Amino acid sequence: MARHALPYRVPPQDVVDAGTWSLITPDGDVPLPKAIDDWDYQMDLHLRRRVQVDQARTRARAGLPEDTELMLSAVWTATGSNLRGPGHLARLTGSEPATIDLEVRLRGSDLGGVLILDTALVLAERRDDARPAAPRRAGSVLWNDATELRLQGDAPQFPMAVIDFSHTSFPNGAAWHIQIAGELDSAAMGSLLLLINERNTATAEAFQNAARPRPVDRMVLSAVYADVARTMMEHALSHEDFVDESDYPEDSLGATLLSLFHRLFPEQSIIDVRLRREHSPSLFSSELQAAVRIFEEPQ
Repeated sequence: MARHALPYRVPPQDVVDAGTWSLITPDGDVPLPKAIDDWDYQMDLHLRRRVQVDQARTRARAGLPEDTELMLSAVWTATGSNLRGPGHLARLTGSEPATIDLEVRLRGSDLGGVLILDTALVLAERRDDARPAAPRRAGSVLWNDATELRLQGDAPQFPMAVIDFSHTSFPNGAAWHIQIAGELDSAAMGSLLLLINERNTATAEAFQNAARPRPVDRMVLSAVYADVARTMMEHALSHEDFVDESDYPEDSLGATLLSLFHRLFPEQSIIDVRLRREHSPSLFSSELQAAVRIFEEPQ
């Protein structure tokens, strides 16, 4: 792991023995994968890792007094939502080696894109009595590492909410509604919203069971995904400036739509698909059904 040159003494990396992150599931703990293929915004995450810290050696090698309080922290960042927050904080005192089980519980609605888990051992409080060149400011990093988890999958990758459509202008009998607003260079997280009608039991239950769907849930989720993909593609193709040469900011609405287009219509140009939608909408609809593999079992 690359290390930055810091303006103070730091202990060697082996003062901390950090285990790998685990994903806590109803079936038990599993090593954290590089990606969760079936993740969606209804899926909360529960993560855990064990960290052992040689406190006495850490303080001695950093030039800190023996009674210096340390802090072990886990901080998460989601690139898709641009949100960041503390996951777990643990104060360390004494001279004995410390064993800490870090646990992080995250709401799926706060996530998206790549989840970055930063673990750091830092100075808990300012120490003006430390040796020369020793860290003094609270928050000075003595050790750290980072783990990335890509959140992806076939479920709609934008925020969702379950509401009662009878309190809205949407038809009471509709099962879901997709909202798309904003310019193509605006943030995707603020431009997309999938609303689920809580009165439609089959759809609401399908999203509640998205982490472990029943066969009927898979059918509902497949239908929703197909409709979401169609709506997103029709929205994209309706913009004349949505072209193959487009270069949108990362995590923008345009980048999201462009990524989806290339996934659904690989090796096809936007202008060809746009013309097909305009002159043969029924063929376009059938091609899109085939592209999303509607009602097929996931591979």
